[in-house]
Amino acid sequence: MKPAVSFIHGPGEAPGLPFSSAVRVGDLLFLSGQIGNVPGTRGPVDGGITAQTRQTLENIKTMLAFAGSSLDRAVKCTVFLADIEDFATMNAVYATYFPKDPPARSTVAVSGLAVGARVEIECVAVASPAL
Repeated sequence: MKPAVSFIHGPGEAPGLPFSSAVRVGDLLFLSGQIGNVPGTRGPVDGGITAQTRQTLENIKTMLAFAGSSLDRAVKCTVFLADIEDFATMNAVYATYFPKDPPARSTVAVSGLAVGARVEIECVAVASPAL
């Protein structure tokens, strides 16, 4: 039997985007990459990599809650950095969001991110069974 698939559009998501905010397959949630923008705006927050990492993780936390999960149920994250020199600073902020049993993670540097973001993070998490 194939697991059920649900396409989730987040609160305040702009209509017509060519992707879903999240997709639930069985009890797993696959979030699209999040950047450090204040919800409802397009560009990243001011304050460099520290502020952008914090806002990115807050956006992930919000989307996970909306989709029926939480940061403590995250099992895999992928971090994309516009500059690998930001790794230590990003990592310091990231660690505060996953203080115990952090998810598996990959971090890569890329040649650029949407809207001038310094960081983008994807997340896979276990959803609560009663969604």
